[in-house]
Amino acid sequence: MNRAGGERRMVDGSMIECVWRGRAQLGEGPLWCPARGEAGQLLFVDILKGMLHVHDAARGETRGWSLDEACCWLAPRDDGDGFIAALASRLVHLRLDEDGPYIVNAWTTPDEPAGNRFNDAAVDDRGRLWFGSMSETGEPGQGSLYCLDAEGLRCVDRGYAVANGPAVSPDGRTLYHSDTAAGVVYAFDLSAAGELSGKREHLHFSGTQGYPDGMTCDAEGGLWIAHWGGGRVSRFLPDGALDETLILPASRVTSCAFGGPELDQLFITTAAFEREQEALAGALFRVAPGVRGLASPAFVASRWAA
Repeated sequence: MNRAGGERRMVDGSMIECVWRGRAQLGEGPLWCPARGEAGQLLFVDILKGMLHVHDAARGETRGWSLDEACCWLAPRDDGDGFIAALASRLVHLRLDEDGPYIVNAWTTPDEPAGNRFNDAAVDDRGRLWFGSMSETGEPGQGSLYCLDAEGLRCVDRGYAVANGPAVSPDGRTLYHSDTAAGVVYAFDLSAAGELSGKREHLHFSGTQGYPDGMTCDAEGGLWIAHWGGGRVSRFLPDGALDETLILPASRVTSCAFGGPELDQLFITTAAFEREQEALAGALFRVAPGVRGLASPAFVASRWAA
């Protein structure tokens, strides 16, 4: 597909569109669900408010429900029975109907240090779930990276302050993961058996770039990263070169995910926390970046009772 490249700035209703003017305190975890609604729906959460939101792109409507405990992310199950979701302190089987979300059962949950919560997740093309944890007070070294698959739950890396982002390359051979507090995006070699090796520093953010937050890969291998404190989303090539920057009117950009019937729309979440002076902080944005994304794989839940 042809892409403009370079830098694009926000013009409401034009290149980058604000599709929900809510003020999520910590908007996160965007997930495109093609089977929901007339033409698909985007699910996202507000971690600090304990809210789950559903944006219906065809109708231009967004609904929200309060949860008993903050939800950090959701991933679809391969049996079609709702989602696996991370609440602040536990993994759960969650369903969502017209009346809102409800918990069916709890999953095996890793033993985390006091003051930690879960943060960001991705499912690879073999149905394995990768997710991180973080210290809510920013304590270095307390966060970890986990993998949950048919063989069980395992910790695969430690030593993060704010584990963030997981994203998997289109060929399934590279896992990207970041420590937001350190400003570093790491790359791992990912084997067919789900083993990680070759951890290396892929990108380092500094200065006006802010800090790397949520991320996703497109079908061409580009890595799109939300800049917390940097007011932008950037696309990086597989070799780490900066390819394109989207400038937004919200400084705390938290995550991004491809959606739409053709997976050619990039939805972007933001945070209003401590940004009262920014009129569109916490809003949900959408842009057609000129490249398609990847369908969100489903988590293989068949061997789990929850």
